[in-house]
Amino acid sequence: MAVSTSFSLSKLHFLPKQKQTQFTLSTKAPNFLFFSRKRAQFPAPIISIPSQNLKYNAAIVLGVTGLGFTLLNVGPASGSELALMGSSFQFNEPSNALSLHTWASHVSSVVEWVTAMALVWQYGEKSGYESWKGLSWAMVPLLGGALCACTWHFFYNSESLEVVVALQAALTVIGNATMCFAAFRIYRLSQQQSKEL
Repeated sequence: MAVSTSFSLSKLHFLPKQKQTQFTLSTKAPNFLFFSRKRAQFPAPIISIPSQNLKYNAAIVLGVTGLGFTLLNVGPASGSELALMGSSFQFNEPSNALSLHTWASHVSSVVEWVTAMALVWQYGEKSGYESWKGLSWAMVPLLGGALCACTWHFFYNSESLEVVVALQAALTVIGNATMCFAAFRIYRLSQQQSKEL
């Protein structure tokens, strides 16, 4: 005696609910089960990734990579103390050279700042509040200051590059002022929009 049971695959939570597909479970013999397909049409899977999600994911990957690099390289060793893969060659750096984990912190901070700028810009685009894009632009001078610091450290804090230190200080002051202005602009526009509602 054959027992027939019908169930719908679209009721399963992990399948898309585009079309209802019916399967019939039949048992003809006690040890054998088989499915007979009725009206089953499975469309080919479509994988579409919006370009904005790619930008967001790239920013996240860069930020996580910088953080991971920082965490992996935390330690007391400096570049002059590290041998290249077991060879006897060692770096001869001056005593004021930055250690490897300090470099990792500097580089990851720059990567994280660029990631924050990209995320603020995307928030401005998606929310429709253009003032957030202004905040992203206001972050640029501070990025320039960070690059000045990295440049000065790259050349072992050379006295001939004291102008870079002065430029970093100026860009920090300008960046703090532009970010303050951008934050005030966001506040003012949000107050105007809340009054309109």
